[in-house]
Amino acid sequence: MLLLSTQIFSLLQRCMKTKDLSASRPDLHMWTAIISAHVKHQQCEQAIKLYHAMLQSNVKPNDYAYVAVLKACASPEALPQGRIIHADVVKAGYDSSVHVSNTLIDMYAKCGSLDEARRVFDQLRAKDIISWNAMISGYTQNGFGEEALHLLDQMRQEGIQADAFTYVSALKACGILGAIAKGKLIHVHIVECGLESNIFIGNTLIDMYAKCGSLETAHQVFETMPHKDLVSWNAMIAGYAQHGFSEKALQLFEYLQKEGIRPNRVTFVSILKACCSISAIDQAKQIHAQIIDAGLESDLFVGSTLVDMYSNCGSLVDARHVFNKFPARDVVLWNVMIAGYAKHGDSKEALNLFREMKSDHIQPDSVTYVCILQACASIPDIDEGKLIHTQVIERGLEGSVFVGNGLVDMYAKCGSIDEARKVFDRLPAKDVVSWNAMIAGYAQQGLGEQALHLFELMQQEDMKPNDATYLSILKACGSIAAIDQGKRIHAQIIKCGLETNVFVGSALVDMYSKCGDLNEANKVLIKLPVRNVVSWNAMISGHAQHGLGKEALQLYKEMQREGIKPDSATFVSLLSACSHANLTHEGFDLFHSMLDDHGIRPELQHYGCMVDLLSRRGSLSEAEKFVIKMPIVPSADIWMSVLAACKTHGNVELARRSFDSILKLEPSNDAAYVLMANIYAVAGRWVDSLEIRKTMKTAGIRKIPGCTWIEFNNQMHRFVVEDKDHPQKKRIYATLHTLIGRIKDQFGYEPDLSCVLYDVPDHKKAHLLSAHSEKLALTFGLINLPPGVPIRIVKNLRTCADCHTFAKMISKLSGREIIERDANRFHHFRDGVCSCGDYW
Repeated sequence: MLLLSTQIFSLLQRCMKTKDLSASRPDLHMWTAIISAHVKHQQCEQAIKLYHAMLQSNVKPNDYAYVAVLKACASPEALPQGRIIHADVVKAGYDSSVHVSNTLIDMYAKCGSLDEARRVFDQLRAKDIISWNAMISGYTQNGFGEEALHLLDQMRQEGIQADAFTYVSALKACGILGAIAKGKLIHVHIVECGLESNIFIGNTLIDMYAKCGSLETAHQVFETMPHKDLVSWNAMIAGYAQHGFSEKALQLFEYLQKEGIRPNRVTFVSILKACCSISAIDQAKQIHAQIIDAGLESDLFVGSTLVDMYSNCGSLVDARHVFNKFPARDVVLWNVMIAGYAKHGDSKEALNLFREMKSDHIQPDSVTYVCILQACASIPDIDEGKLIHTQVIERGLEGSVFVGNGLVDMYAKCGSIDEARKVFDRLPAKDVVSWNAMIAGYAQQGLGEQALHLFELMQQEDMKPNDATYLSILKACGSIAAIDQGKRIHAQIIKCGLETNVFVGSALVDMYSKCGDLNEANKVLIKLPVRNVVSWNAMISGHAQHGLGKEALQLYKEMQREGIKPDSATFVSLLSACSHANLTHEGFDLFHSMLDDHGIRPELQHYGCMVDLLSRRGSLSEAEKFVIKMPIVPSADIWMSVLAACKTHGNVELARRSFDSILKLEPSNDAAYVLMANIYAVAGRWVDSLEIRKTMKTAGIRKIPGCTWIEFNNQMHRFVVEDKDHPQKKRIYATLHTLIGRIKDQFGYEPDLSCVLYDVPDHKKAHLLSAHSEKLALTFGLINLPPGVPIRIVKNLRTCADCHTFAKMISKLSGREIIERDANRFHHFRDGVCSCGDYW
């Protein structure tokens, strides 16, 4: 047949070159044979040209010719030609041929045009098993599992007996849907028909059970198969790898080779993914050697998986070595390498590779843009991100939800939250990832109110939150101490069955801790069926924020008794707890034990906690020496700890040295300017203080305004100093004036004028103090919250000494518990005493 096709092909070539087809007079059989030969050898475009040449030579096609040329049209790019030939079929009266109609159904299905395939199927009066199989297979191949299974049921109702091909398609549909019950029912029919020993059906059963997560049943089918081929082994290995049973996948891979079966590219891809999930880098390298022996290292599919595996295992050098070996790289390979650098924080190399990719004339796709946007977000580099955004628009990809989500995330992490919202609002279709990215952006930027508003809007749009949504929105509640809304969200989490999720549970612990309710946080922690290091860290951090250093150390001991190993974040919380509770010796013991006992090398945050510990206790000279001797470059935040302590302990000279060190690192640090000006003011050096403020103004540096929030009726009420915008302002100021008068009379309160750092008359200082945002928020709480309910307020800056004294006296006067969280820690005021012991 091949020799005949070659002879016909040569004959037709001569005829076409001479433009005289009549000279050789090829008949319909010859035309059909050569068209079929071209389709068989995947030369479909040439096959379609030959069909039109046949028509020009006045040779009328029959059903076999139409079947041959329709097979050439079974790809999306050839769909227009397929429709033209379909019209010819109808005109010639062959649309009633079941053979031709079956080919039309298959052609339309492979082109992705299922509506047209279904019309042909429905118009066919006499359907055979091939007709049903073509339509069921078409639905399955295009991911429409429900339609495929519905058609299978209809087929049975019409008395058509399924064959092996039908069952293979139906089982694939079950795998797509995760329809395990339907899959088991089909399995029963297969056994009843005596087809269970069919190797193709057996392989599809393994694949179906594996995709539905029933690996035990998949393995039973695998073990009972009388004959296994490489596809059988691949299906089972892939099932284990996809569901996280990497050790079993590796074990099966060894058995496969003991059976003398040679792995192929599919086997290697699955087993490399198994190695990746458990970071089995040594085994992966052995498999890499086998891939080289098999001559598959240059295979792009295998190569991309190798690069991805090495990248995810943190071995970027090995990943790049494999990547560099490819002389011709496709977009997938570039994406995997760029993603590897972006994921591991080497964003500059990711950007360099992106530029190199474009210089190699490889067109980036949506995956590329999402990876490179992730790289921009982690630096963060807003300017580069905007350039990428421009390219996305030029490519017409801004409307893609996948790319749009990447843009929202990039802008949010770069601090450009307004730009993130613009992209979010322009998305034509939003999925849960879109909403999560925007809510997370607000939460990360400390904009809890906006995050909560968007969460409400998300539910109004009937978008169901997932675990990632709850992680972000709980963080938002914690940031503004919105405990009532946090409790409402907690109820939703219980209803969704996510309370036992260790990550959601840990976020609940963190939320309650940041809202000042350690009892509720502890209840959540106890209920968690599995507690990991994140759960314990959240609880330890909560106690640290409340100044409960000894209790935090006790939790650390309990954590170790449960066999949970501490991580870097654990020690940040512990050292912070020691700093706030003045536990100097315990802090130094923990600091030294990090490396000595746990192999954790101290990082900048840990050094910062130690500097803070020394600074708070007034050991300023030791703190300065500690900073100078640090093995890593100190950050501006570390010098800020020293500067803040200088204000408390009145050390102007060290304050100036610390201030100068901060400006070298962060020339526009507004907090440093304000603090230094305040230190000069407290020391009575008003000229120096004014000079600092003038420099600040000239440089265009603005102080972050002090704000205080309080929750009431599921709404956050925000106050600033001398607030004139709140609807209850008249009543608040009147009540506040009365309260100040009462604590003066009963407790001898006098405003601490040293807290006003301006050279103004004392009466003006007293007025400014009386209008601080904490006092306004506290008064609002006394007016609106029922008796006995604790008053919870959140301040974005460190509370001043006067507001601290005011809160203590109001707690005694009103008999109310007042819980305040400032920028440093929690203050629990009860009966005129603060939990911080006036040490903050």
